[in-house]
Formats: sequence, C-alpha cells, structure tokens
Amino acid sequence: MKLLLDTHIWLWALHEPSRLSRRVREEIKNPANELWLSPVSTWEALLLNARGRIRLPADLAEWLAEATAPLREAPFTHEIVLRAQQMPLPHRDPAGRFLAATAEFMDLTMVTSDDHLLALGVIRTMKN
Repeated sequence: MKLLLDTHIWLWALHEPSRLSRRVREEIKNPANELWLSPVSTWEALLLNARGRIRLPADLAEWLAEATAPLREAPFTHEIVLRAQQMPLPHRDPAGRFLAATAEFMDLTMVTSDDHLLALGVIRTMKN
C-alpha cells in the first residue's frame, strides 16, 4: 500500500506514537508499504513549531533529515496546486487541500484523523 501521511500522523508517529491507532501503527511499520510525505507537511510542522504549538529540537535541519529519512518525498507541483483549489473541502486549510490533492494526483491512500478529509470521497483514506 502507498500511504501519504497527514502532518499530524507523521508528527505523532515520531513523537507520540500512542496517539496512533493500532492499525495505523502496524501499517506504518509494515515494510511492504510505501510511506510518503509532502513538503507541505514539513512546512506545516515548521510553522507549528515557530508558533509554539509543538516543540521541535533546536537543530531543525538535523531533525528534518532524521524525521524524513525513511519516507518518500511527494512532489509539490503546479498540477497539485490546481487540484487543491478544486477540492470540494468545506474549510480553507491550504495544507489539507494540498495533501488531499497530492493523494489524488499520486493515487496514494491518505492516513489522517481529519474528518473533512475522511469524508471527502475523492481520495482513498485510512482513518486513525
């Protein structure tokens, strides 16, 4: 399975794995699965850190290198941006839109706890 981790799923897997469901933990650990992360999630994590909503280590470059090492980097393209704008989401969260568009564009299953993304219907999802 090809899984795109929502930002919170990625951060929980790194720092609070107990917040993940048993199924999500198993799928993330399963070597048969491909784990994907969008640069949008990196941007979102760095914003959360800058705003004091999460705490990342002082050496962000080192943390980022380690945190993304086992993951495949999803592209962030003009086509994904266009698809994000066209996503039928009820909220304006740009990160969620970009991630949903990435999942659709790359035919990935999005792992999330976001009810809006889970109910979207145009992408495959895995509920945490």
